[in-house]
Amino acid sequence: MTKSRTTKAPLLDIRALNRATLERQLLLRRSALAPLDAVAHLLGLQAQNVQPPYYALAARLDGFQPQQLSALMAGREVARIVTLRSTLHTHTADDCLALRPFVQPARYRELGQFRAGLTGVDLNVLAAVVRASVEDEPRTMAQLRQALSARWPDADPQALAVAARCTLPLVQVTPRGLWGRSGQVALTTAEHWLGRPAAKAPEPESVVLRYLAAFGPASVKDMQTWAGLTRLRDAFERLRPRLLTFQDASGAELFDLPGAPRPDPDTPAPPRFLAEFDNLLLSHADRTRVVPPAYRGRHWRGNQAYRTLLVDGFLAGLWKLEADALVIEPFAELPRSRRDEVAAEGERMLRVLHPDTPYDIRFGTVVRP
Repeated sequence: MTKSRTTKAPLLDIRALNRATLERQLLLRRSALAPLDAVAHLLGLQAQNVQPPYYALAARLDGFQPQQLSALMAGREVARIVTLRSTLHTHTADDCLALRPFVQPARYRELGQFRAGLTGVDLNVLAAVVRASVEDEPRTMAQLRQALSARWPDADPQALAVAARCTLPLVQVTPRGLWGRSGQVALTTAEHWLGRPAAKAPEPESVVLRYLAAFGPASVKDMQTWAGLTRLRDAFERLRPRLLTFQDASGAELFDLPGAPRPDPDTPAPPRFLAEFDNLLLSHADRTRVVPPAYRGRHWRGNQAYRTLLVDGFLAGLWKLEADALVIEPFAELPRSRRDEVAAEGERMLRVLHPDTPYDIRFGTVVRP
């Protein structure tokens, strides 16, 4: 862990970091931002599953309706693409074409573990073959594997599919991702779908500033975790004269924007229902600003993430929708006042996202480790 260069850097304790991060994440109070502007501010919404981006905005925006994000997706103003941490995100069109080039070095590194299955495969030729195919008509990954295996019969089909995803910015076309719709995953290039060429990779400094605006105060390691990249320290060092520095309780150096909000640590933080894979829980190397040490790992099992509940700004339980109920499973007993707040927030979430389904709200048994 990188230590602060000076012991005189102001200390930010866990609650100060928590409140600052919640404010940047639009979770301390709901924002009046338009959905497109919110997706841009947040640098995308993690989207391995179809519904999480909708839950993310419902928790963050005042007056949000799922049809708004669905319309942006249908209008190709946002799209689903593999970017940060090699996972699917819903990004604005601009960020699809800029952030993907920014993280492209990590996509090439990802190919390293599949090289044995790509013997004899020229990746430039593969990229050209894939581009021609998916720009002629969106293809499923099974169709791509079949076509690539026919061209390179001695290569591993899975390695060929990974190479296609890593060498080209492939987006999932609609109706996949639309609210209340279904559709298998079909792919084309971001340039073809969005109707314009990819941008040059942005300067790292510009992305550092955007990251701090959405996730700060943060360390170099925090941003590297968020992006899935290494060697970002030089960008922070070039920005140092323009940034404030702090330290956390362990002495790690944190950077921040001078004008960014850092609310009083005692600012109330209302309950929030977050979907699985919410970026709030994934975008720092040190996640104690949101996840109490006693609950570390409680919202994951293997590769499966659960829907999470925030109480007083921190991870406090899980939730799920059953056939007839929103079931809330706290990690510890909640006082009556907190239960009432959580239930009210649950009712609001259901009104926004599931207005036609008569769900009850039930508190399940406290989930023990």
